[in-house]
Amino acid sequence: MATADVELEGALAPSSDRLVNDFSIQVATVNGSGSQSSNLVLLRTIFLMGIPVCGKNLFPSNIAGLPTWYTIRASKHHHLARKKEVDFLVAMNPETAREDVMALAPGAAVVYDEPLNLKVLRSDLIFYPVPFDKLVAQVSVEAKLRKLVRNMIYDGVLAHLLNLDLARLEQALRKHFRKKPKAAELNWKAVQAGLAFAREHLAKRDRCWLEPMRENEGKIIIEGNAAAALGCLFAGVTVVGWYPITPSSSLCEFLIDYLRRYRLDPATGQATFAAVQAEDELAAAGLVLGAGWMGARAMTSTSGPGISLMAEFIGLGYYAEIPGVFLDIQRVGPSTGLPTRTSQGDLGFVATLGHGDTQHLVLLPGTAEECYTMALAAFDLAEEFQTPVFVLSDLDLAMNHWMAEPLPYPEAPLRRGKVLGAADLERLAEFARYRDVDGDGIPYRTLPGTDHPRAAYFTRGSGHNDRALYSERPGDYVANMERLRRKYETARGRVPAPVREREGHGEIGLIAYGSTHWAVLETLEQLRAEQGIEAGYLRLRALPLTAAVADFVAAHQRVYVIEQNRDGQMYDRLRLDLAPALAARLRSVRHFNGLPIDARSVSDEIERQEIQA
Repeated sequence: MATADVELEGALAPSSDRLVNDFSIQVATVNGSGSQSSNLVLLRTIFLMGIPVCGKNLFPSNIAGLPTWYTIRASKHHHLARKKEVDFLVAMNPETAREDVMALAPGAAVVYDEPLNLKVLRSDLIFYPVPFDKLVAQVSVEAKLRKLVRNMIYDGVLAHLLNLDLARLEQALRKHFRKKPKAAELNWKAVQAGLAFAREHLAKRDRCWLEPMRENEGKIIIEGNAAAALGCLFAGVTVVGWYPITPSSSLCEFLIDYLRRYRLDPATGQATFAAVQAEDELAAAGLVLGAGWMGARAMTSTSGPGISLMAEFIGLGYYAEIPGVFLDIQRVGPSTGLPTRTSQGDLGFVATLGHGDTQHLVLLPGTAEECYTMALAAFDLAEEFQTPVFVLSDLDLAMNHWMAEPLPYPEAPLRRGKVLGAADLERLAEFARYRDVDGDGIPYRTLPGTDHPRAAYFTRGSGHNDRALYSERPGDYVANMERLRRKYETARGRVPAPVREREGHGEIGLIAYGSTHWAVLETLEQLRAEQGIEAGYLRLRALPLTAAVADFVAAHQRVYVIEQNRDGQMYDRLRLDLAPALAARLRSVRHFNGLPIDARSVSDEIERQEIQA
C-alpha cells in the first residue's frame, strides 16, 4: 500500500489509543452542492452498524452557495448532544477550509480536496488529500452529474479510513435512492471510486475507528418535525392553517403528505381534511381558532416571528376560550435573527402571549418521541381546557435526525372535554357558557350547529359575564379572570409532569428542558468523573410547573437552570413560581450562540460558578 500521499509522519495509532465508536465527524461543504445525500448515507451506515449516532446540520439561511456543516457523532455511551470538539474533518469548501482546519485540536484528522493544499497550515494534524475532481471524472462524463455525486466520494474514502461496513453502506445508499435506481447506481459508483483510491493511497494514521455494535436494535431515525406531524395525524387533526417559515415548514409539509396518504375518503377519494396556506401567520392563527370554535381539531406550526404576528388571535383564543394547537419551532431572534440557528428564546414570550393577563399551557418535548406524544397530548389539552396550547420544539430537535424508539400507536380515545350535546342541554335548566360549574375553572361549551334552543351563545373577545353576555361591570371581569387563573391551576395536574432523570447524592441539582436534555445527561457524567459531583437532574416538560419542582429545589442547596437563551427565561419563571427561600437557590447557565448546546460548555460554566461560590 502506498503511503506517500499521507502528510503526517508516524505509524498508525495503536489499537489501545483508538477512539472506537466515540468521536465526531464534521463535513464542511457548500449549501446546494448535494452533500445532504452523502451525509445522510454516512449517518445511516453508522446507525445500521448498531452504533448510537446523531447528525446535526448547520446550514445557511439562503438557497445555495454559502457554507454548510454537517456533524455526525458516534457514541458508544449514547451521547446524542453536539460534541464541542471535532475529531475528523472532511474539508470540501474552499471558503471555510482554512478556518475549519485552524479550529481543530492537535491530532485531529482531515480529509480534504487536494487542490486546497491544507497540509501546509499545520504540522500537528493528520491530513488525507483526495483528488475529488479526478475521481469524479471517472464516475461520469456529464458535468451536471459529476457535481451531484462528487460528495459521495468522501463516503467511500471514509469507508476505508473509519472501517465502515460496506454492506451497510450500500444498504443505506440504496434506501436513500430507493425511488431513483439510476441515481443509486451512479452514487454507488462514486463510493467505490473513493474507496479504491483510499485503499491504494491513504494509509490510516488517525485514531478514529468504527466497530459494529448491537445498540440500535428496534430503533428508528426520525426528525422531530416528522414525529410531531405524526402526532398531529393520530390526534385527529382535520384543519391545518399555516404559513411557511424556517424551521417549522417541514412539520406541516410532512403532515400534509400524511394527510393525503391516510385521510382520503375510500369511496370518493375526496379529502376529509383541510390544509390551507394562509396569506400570513395572523391569518393562519385565525384559521386555527375558527376551526377550533367549530369543533374541529386544528393546528399550525410556526417560529418566533410567526408567533409574534399571531399574538392578537392568541389573546382572543385565551379569553374567548377556543381550543387550538400551536407548534413553535424556535430559532434565534430577536427579529429575523439567525433563521437557521437553534434557540430556546420563545419561552418567556409564549408563556404569557397576548396583551393583558394571560397564562398559556406550554409543552416542552425533549426527544423525538416526545415531539410525537406531546403533539398528541396538545390536542386533548386544548379541548379539555378550551384554550390555545403551545408545543415548544426548536430547530435542533425539529430538523435534525435523532435515534428514537418506535412511536407507540395511541390506544386511548380522544378527549374532547366538556362539550354539551342536545341531550345534555335538555336535562339542564340553564346553560351558562362561562360558568364554573365544577370548581376547576373549566366551563362547558356547545358547538355551532347543536340542535337545541339553549345551545347558542355569543363568542366575543370583549368583556362578558358567565352567560357570555356583554359586560363591562368590574365584578364580572374580575370573576372571569379569576376563573381563568383557576383553570390554569387545574392544568398543573394535567400537563406532562417533570421527570427526575437522575437522583443526586450531593448539594447540586440541575434543571433543564427541551433539547438541552441531551447535553445535561452528558454533563452529569463529566461532573462525576472530573469533579466528583453527584448531581441530581430534573427535566421540565410543561408549563404550568408542578409541586415536584419545589420539592426538587428543596432537596438541593444549589440548582443550576440550564437553557439556550440569553436571559434565563426558565430561570426567571422558576423564580416567580417558587417561594423566595427556594428561588434564592437557583443559578443560571445559559447558552445562546445559535449552535446546539454541548456538555463541555455546561460543565465548564458550572465549575466556574462552583469555584466562585
